[in-house]
Amino acid sequence: MAMIDLRSEIKEFLSSRRARITPERAGLPAYGGNRRVKGLRREEVALLAGVSVDYYVRMERGSLAGASDSVLDAVSSALQLDEAERDHLFHLARQSKTPGGARRRRPAVTVRPALQQVLAAVTDAPAWICNGRYDVLATNRLARALYAPVLADPRRPANTARFVYLDPDAASTFFVDYDRVARDVAAKLRMEAGRNPHDDELIALVGELSTRSELFRQRWASQDVRLHRSGRKRLHHPVVGRLDLDVESMDLPTDPGLLLNIYTAPAGTAAADGLALLASWAAGQEELATETPALS
Repeated sequence: MAMIDLRSEIKEFLSSRRARITPERAGLPAYGGNRRVKGLRREEVALLAGVSVDYYVRMERGSLAGASDSVLDAVSSALQLDEAERDHLFHLARQSKTPGGARRRRPAVTVRPALQQVLAAVTDAPAWICNGRYDVLATNRLARALYAPVLADPRRPANTARFVYLDPDAASTFFVDYDRVARDVAAKLRMEAGRNPHDDELIALVGELSTRSELFRQRWASQDVRLHRSGRKRLHHPVVGRLDLDVESMDLPTDPGLLLNIYTAPAGTAAADGLALLASWAAGQEELATETPALS
């Protein structure tokens, strides 16, 4: 397919968010005990958002092209959307207002030399750059060592989402919190689909994962979305063992669609010692790779 079906995305997203909210949670009286719908009714969302029932029904059927920011904000409040979900709704609306996908922002697939230099200058922490599809586009030496299991895939660029879902045995060993990582990866890909529904490579990736992974199909169907944020990553490296690392994930404003990720550990912790050991191992591996075999 050439693009993600926006009308279906809007319909499924709004209906799934509506289904999770009970009248009690929304502060509405629940008349009678035999409700035929899970969560709020459409008319209840319309009431909470201050729009007509017909207008909200059109929205939930996939029509956001005429929705103003104030209406989108009102619907976001009525559905109790979090920041990522609100952003996703606005992305879907923005794409709906773009006839035929005229403004197509394709995530970058190359990294400028200056950014490569920035990565190389970071010597004490794994640092790498990816796009919203989870393509690993550039790494420093420590990141290459840390992400060795992910980078073992001969295809380039390596892709973390493909590793998580298509090599679950290796991924569940490498990522200590595998279930959470799998959930977050699908949610961030869904977020990217709202931003770039015309991205052929993203569509192909989602199609490949959907075809080959039942777990991905389940996660994708949840309609959950998530922002790339800072946090904690717990890994089990095949050489240095357990590493509990702090992750900073930053957008690169001059390179839209790219994210800089840096993994660190507080000084004096086991994880800091592990990173130092990883750095020593990575240096040794590079020396081995560049050695000239001795003549016999």
